[in-house]
Formats: sequence, structure tokens, C-alpha cells
Amino acid sequence: MKRTKKERQQLLKQTIEDTPFITDEELAKKFAVSIQTIRLDRMEMSIPELRERIKSVAASQWNETVKALPIDEVIGEVIDLELDVRAISILDIGSEHVFSRNRIARGHHLFAQANSLAVAVINDELALTAKAEIKFTRQVKQGERVISKAAVSGNDAKGRTIVEVNSFVENEKVFSGDFLMFRSHHQKGE
Repeated sequence: MKRTKKERQQLLKQTIEDTPFITDEELAKKFAVSIQTIRLDRMEMSIPELRERIKSVAASQWNETVKALPIDEVIGEVIDLELDVRAISILDIGSEHVFSRNRIARGHHLFAQANSLAVAVINDELALTAKAEIKFTRQVKQGERVISKAAVSGNDAKGRTIVEVNSFVENEKVFSGDFLMFRSHHQKGE
């Protein structure tokens, strides 16, 4: 059944409120209209584009929370963060991240995304990586979007914080790492 423009715009607004990180492409599919129509709807309703929505959510959480890193030092865009619990970032692999001969992402970019997320999630301005065990499980190509998820999983015997980071393209794991993090003071009561 075809919806009126007003109905579609109401549903669009609700959908974006419920899932702020949905893309225009996904919205176009969901509402069976062109991407152009979605963009026009968003403009009419003054709903910012995805990148701006991500930035405003991240910035509002960031300024109140992150101690270890200024936002411009994190590799990728942080879209979710709960200090000492979890964090998520997105990295779109562009030409600057890949080997020119085969368009495959250089490993240090995937490592940097994961490592900077592991630092950012720690509630301590002096958090540093002490040790990392990492595994690349598949090559990432130019044009792919890497979603990195960090989770604080506890402390080791020396009181260092353990952060597990897994990175995905679509739902396929491309990288995993266990990061041992120094902090300036040990957590009390743990």
C-alpha cells in the first residue's frame, strides 16, 4: 500500500529516532522510495544526514566522558561509548588506507582503530596499551566499512584492564584483539 508523503515522513522521523545510525540507502529500501526522496524528506524535516547524526551523538557523549583521548585522536568515528564497559567505532576504508596495487587495507589501520578504541573506553586519562594479542581473520578492501566493538572484560593479576576488541565488515569478523591496558591507578574493590 502506498503511503502519503505525510505518513511516510512521520514514519521516517520515528525510524531515525529509533535507529539513529540507519543509512539513507537502508531507509530508501525500507520505505520503497528513491534515496533522493529520503534526502528531500530529511531536508524538509531538518533531519541531518547520517554522518552529522553520528557526530552529534558521539560528541555529546564524548565531551562528558572520554578521558584518555581527544576525539580527533581516535581512528574511526566513535558512535557508542560507555566508559569502562564498551565502545563502538566505524571506519570507512578509503584509498588512503589501502595498498595501491591490490586495494587491500593495510593492517595497521585496523589495529589503530581497535587500539584507539581500547584506549578510549578506559576511564583514565593515562590509559596506555601494555600488550596486545591480535588476529586478522580476513582481508578488508577499499570501500568496506569496518565496525569495531570494544568490551572491557575485567582485570589481570597485575591489575591491568583487559579490553576485547572485535571488528566486523557486515557481520563477518575481520579482526580480533585482546588488549591489556595500564591505567594510572588500579580500580579499587576489584
